[in-house]
Amino acid sequence: MTAEPLDPQLAFLEGGGAATRLILERDWTGHPLGPPERWPEAFRVALSLVLNSPESMILAWGPDLHFFFNETYFPLLGPRLSWAMGSRFDEVWADALEQARPIIDAALAGQTQRFVDLPWKLDTDRGEAHTFWTFSYSRVLDGRGEVAGLFIFTNETTARVHADSALRESQTQLSLALEELRALNVTLEQRIVERTAERDRMWDVSPDLLTIVDTGGIIHRVNPAWYRLLGYAPNDLIGHSVMDFMHVDDVADARAALAASLTGSVSRVELRMRHVGGHDEWIAWVGAASAGEVFAVGRHITQQRAAEEALRATEEQLRQAQKLEAIGQLTGSVAHDFNNLLTVIRGSIDLIRRADFPPERRQRHIDAIADAADRAAKLTAQLLAFARRQPLTPEIVDVGASILTLADMIRTLSGPGVALDINLPEAPCHAHVDRSQLDTAIVNMAVNARDAMAGQGRLTIRLWSEYDAAGRGQVRIAITDTGEGIPPERLDQIFEPFFTTKKLGAGTGLGLSQVFGFARQSGGDVKVVSPPGEGATFTLSLPEVDGLPTPDQRQGLSREAGRAGCRVLVVEDNVEVGRFAVEALQTLGCETVIANNAAAAVAELEHDADRFDLVFSDVMMPGQSGIDFAHDISRLHPRLRILLTSGYSQVIADEGSHGFALLRKPYTLSELAQQIDHLFGG
Repeated sequence: MTAEPLDPQLAFLEGGGAATRLILERDWTGHPLGPPERWPEAFRVALSLVLNSPESMILAWGPDLHFFFNETYFPLLGPRLSWAMGSRFDEVWADALEQARPIIDAALAGQTQRFVDLPWKLDTDRGEAHTFWTFSYSRVLDGRGEVAGLFIFTNETTARVHADSALRESQTQLSLALEELRALNVTLEQRIVERTAERDRMWDVSPDLLTIVDTGGIIHRVNPAWYRLLGYAPNDLIGHSVMDFMHVDDVADARAALAASLTGSVSRVELRMRHVGGHDEWIAWVGAASAGEVFAVGRHITQQRAAEEALRATEEQLRQAQKLEAIGQLTGSVAHDFNNLLTVIRGSIDLIRRADFPPERRQRHIDAIADAADRAAKLTAQLLAFARRQPLTPEIVDVGASILTLADMIRTLSGPGVALDINLPEAPCHAHVDRSQLDTAIVNMAVNARDAMAGQGRLTIRLWSEYDAAGRGQVRIAITDTGEGIPPERLDQIFEPFFTTKKLGAGTGLGLSQVFGFARQSGGDVKVVSPPGEGATFTLSLPEVDGLPTPDQRQGLSREAGRAGCRVLVVEDNVEVGRFAVEALQTLGCETVIANNAAAAVAELEHDADRFDLVFSDVMMPGQSGIDFAHDISRLHPRLRILLTSGYSQVIADEGSHGFALLRKPYTLSELAQQIDHLFGG
């Protein structure tokens, strides 16, 4: 009879069979986890995975490791079965807790462990017995990266261990018997008969495949296990090549193992043997040669391989579930911050549009819109930085000079309660990086240090260069604070986006993720060391380069070097963005013509390229990309200056701007003017 469908709130228990019934029948009143309807989503996903698995699995959840299991696990519990579901681990396995506790503690600390053929004395449905098990322990993390529970895959291997032991004993005895047979004198005929009979008994009762083949692989003798495991009678096998009974893809490995055994070494190989019924069975072979023939022993491992594959698949499903939960948390955090910014922008626009809105308050709301837009642009840039997808414009930078340029800003941001020490080497340290992103990373680390000290303490910035273990030059920037330090359990989380220890509204949690993304995308790294109670040191490492630094173009440019009368071809497929670009350029004194894609722009240039001084093109466009378009222009019209703009481009994130000037979206009027000044006056 078909079971009635579960309440929608309990749909995650579907497919669990008798295990689901145990959960539903238990009274959860007063239980630390509460009723199943209120269990957290991460717990539901992990428990559903366990309940629906055909393999024997355990999920221990929460600080007290409450015990959950699937139907396949029932035989292991013996008299505990009626009350074990949802009970604490240390209550269920009190008699094995002394042996299990070190393993559990190591797994919860992140040391995923797998134990093969571990001996264990357990009270199972067969009564108290000495058994062998293969266990896999791994911790389960929630969306915040904190330990939520323990996942255990278990498979009883008692029968196989005993079989392996019997096989080893069989092989040892058989080897001894063969040696004795070769050593016996022909006058000891009776002893030969006795030993032969003993060998034949072992041959007949062995649970493993036994065979003797010649140097060409032709079968000369087989034992009865061939019929029990693969369905072949001796007449089906003797005189045929053993290769005829193997999967075609495994024949090459079999020939290599046969050749290896003939050299005097013991060969081992796992192969698929064809069953008389047409399917394949996995056999682990061990072969050794003697007197021109090869003796081989084959152990049946199909079930073992299936169990291992099921474990790998289950672990992969669990990892995917954890990834989905992390993505959901990241998406929610982004939506929260952007919706806050959009609320400011949308609300201010509605107020400004009102006919009765006081003029004296209009500028305040215009400033609020601009500030919200700047913060949205910064949020997007930090996300791209963490994902290592930000467009970079690398140049050779004197890192020490950049730190000195930022010193006054850092002092202002840190406040009067923080003393700033800057230690620079005598020789300059040069790195090939994006100057603005380097400045942002240094400021983000300094602000993080300031917050760690609550505005009171000493902030030290130290710069030096050294060779790493591979002999490559590295520029190191270390920023040290005198705060309380970072708890060890948080060290693995501090570079994650939106992770913050600050109070709600005091920070986005993206500052250090920008540092991490910038370092990795620039070919470097960032590390943190924080002894308990002794502050923290963040060290940003960047590849060191030789050469003269690129002049800092942020200073000394003519404000109107090339704007007045500059004739610009604007290439932009987005109508609103194109309209803004045209109006911005005209405000700067430029003359403009707009094309909505690269093909239209090429047509304008073919008509009369001399009427333009500058091509201002988006990178992401339908048809030909802005990068390819810029290469064509530089080849066909080398006189024209080119300025690219992009909010995000995979090509630029991976390969840079190919040497072309790049203006990141969203951009301001002053940033556009600065780029034009640089192109015509720098």
